[in-house]
Amino acid sequence: MKVSRLASAILASGLGLCSFAALADVPAPKDTPFDGTLKIQVDATDIAHRVFRVRETVPAQPGPLTLLYPQWLPGNHSPTGAIDKMAGLVVKANGKALAWTRDPLNVYAFHIDVPEGASSVEVEFQFLSPQDTRQGRVVMTPEMLNLQWNLVSLYPAGYFARQIKAETSVTLPAGWQYGSALEMVSRDGDTVRFKPIDYANLVDSPIYAGKYFKRVDLDPGAKAPVFLNIVADDAKYLEIKPEQLKVHQNLVQQMYKLYGAHHYDHYDFLFSLSEKMSGNGLEHHRSSENGVGTGYFTEWDKNVIVRDLLSHEFNHSWDGKYRRGADLATPNFNVPMQNSLLWVYEGQTQFWGYVMAARSGLWKQDQALDMLANVAATYDKGRPGLAQWRNIQDTTNDPIIAMRRPLPYRNYQLSEDYYSGGQMIWLEVDSKLRDLSGNKRSIDDFARSFFGMENGKWDVNPYTFEDVVKALNDIAPFDWAPYLRERLDGHGPLIGGFEANGWKLVYNDKPSEVSKAVETRYGGANLTYSLGLSMGKGGDIADVLWDGPAFKAGLSPGMKVIAVNGKEYSSDAIKDAVTAAAKDKSQPVELLVKNFDEYKTLRIDYHDGLKYPHLERVAGKPDRLSELLKAR
Repeated sequence: MKVSRLASAILASGLGLCSFAALADVPAPKDTPFDGTLKIQVDATDIAHRVFRVRETVPAQPGPLTLLYPQWLPGNHSPTGAIDKMAGLVVKANGKALAWTRDPLNVYAFHIDVPEGASSVEVEFQFLSPQDTRQGRVVMTPEMLNLQWNLVSLYPAGYFARQIKAETSVTLPAGWQYGSALEMVSRDGDTVRFKPIDYANLVDSPIYAGKYFKRVDLDPGAKAPVFLNIVADDAKYLEIKPEQLKVHQNLVQQMYKLYGAHHYDHYDFLFSLSEKMSGNGLEHHRSSENGVGTGYFTEWDKNVIVRDLLSHEFNHSWDGKYRRGADLATPNFNVPMQNSLLWVYEGQTQFWGYVMAARSGLWKQDQALDMLANVAATYDKGRPGLAQWRNIQDTTNDPIIAMRRPLPYRNYQLSEDYYSGGQMIWLEVDSKLRDLSGNKRSIDDFARSFFGMENGKWDVNPYTFEDVVKALNDIAPFDWAPYLRERLDGHGPLIGGFEANGWKLVYNDKPSEVSKAVETRYGGANLTYSLGLSMGKGGDIADVLWDGPAFKAGLSPGMKVIAVNGKEYSSDAIKDAVTAAAKDKSQPVELLVKNFDEYKTLRIDYHDGLKYPHLERVAGKPDRLSELLKAR
């Protein structure tokens, strides 16, 4: 029936039977074992050109063969496979080159006719990794690399990815060490061979390798070891103080106390400290890719706002990899995903990323409260698009709509708000569970019952919206379905969880330490809750709050502020101007701005002073938020 409807649609559009035949040539995946084993060899030594060179052997029978380049990528939740950087494809059988044809309606599919007498095809190609960030995420530098198997392999159509076995090897630059969830069989010089694994879990097992490398044991003596594998731009950035090591070890134990089970036989954090290789945060079942700047350890106090990265990605081993929304649990990497449950997958992980950063000591409790205040302010005043036209549920489509490209007026369009908006929903769920149970049950109970099961298993255990509702009802009976739908489909501020847990959001003219850290990190001024704009280095306007004071004055993203009240722009100058306008109501904030090649003076009629978000205790209410953040 689906094929018939598709054929009718194609014929009606005038594409004709030839185009439909080409589409129909891509076999649908079946849950049957693939006969044979893929053999994938990657040469990752060409760091000067940043090129990965691939040789692959694919078992095949004479006749039609379709090879697929992975398109729909777990963790990206979108069809972002970097096929635009695949080049030099050559296919051979029995030493002779074979013609290949790219499917015109599915450009990730390559059709080949395997000749009689051949039992396999030999495939060669190169992955031309980005030379700078305008081309994508930089994954290869003179000191390190990030090898993702979906970028350097093809696989046969017609099978579930977990039904295809693969043997892999990689040749690294001389002397480099590596971290990965893959298990080594042998190492001959700089060529590492790995234990066979199914293709789904191969793609789920990337490699970080580098010239400067350190491996740290985060759970000494454990049956299921957890390691922190660090690569850095220089050896000096690898130094870890004992108290820093301790809070990372605490993270593992706090996760175990929360869930009561884990879903891996071993786990490897892959962690880059670099100003060259792009930052990253990508979850896997038995590992995670994490990338920040060089000063994570050596400038500890300056990096508070990135210290929930590891807790977030680690949490995904339970939420997202083991338990996964049913419409995201696709049979292979070329079947479209649907993202309807990302408010659980990412939203609750965002929630636990913050909570576990506090429970482990990665954040002090006041830092966690300041981080939460910033999120609360976003959904109190910083998301006019949520109040006016979109909802959290609709933002689960954003990875497919925008594919994580920068957006103009992000606060009005919204952008993957299932993360932080979902986080606020789960905070409110926690308060409701506590209210319904007389503070005897909480979201900790939901986490353990929904994610903490079948210790050691690392397959995929899908769930639906109805499964989430049932699990909540099992903890505290309530009409959970409309409660959740109201928050997912509605247009409210989503901050009810704070007052219910004994805190309220307030604003004053004193930035918190976290607010200062945000401005320091991005080199600008965040005046979202006063003038209604945020600025990067040198006066470049990053975003303007829709219908806010700056918007009404004519400012827009992409403009550059040259002067403030007749003086050269600086972040201090614009803050001083906001303060002066609060004291003298007749004095606007006057900005000289550059828009393309035009200069103009714009006046913002705003007189309420600087405003930064903070959380403040509600007198007479129990402090359940601090209880939530307290180490177990």
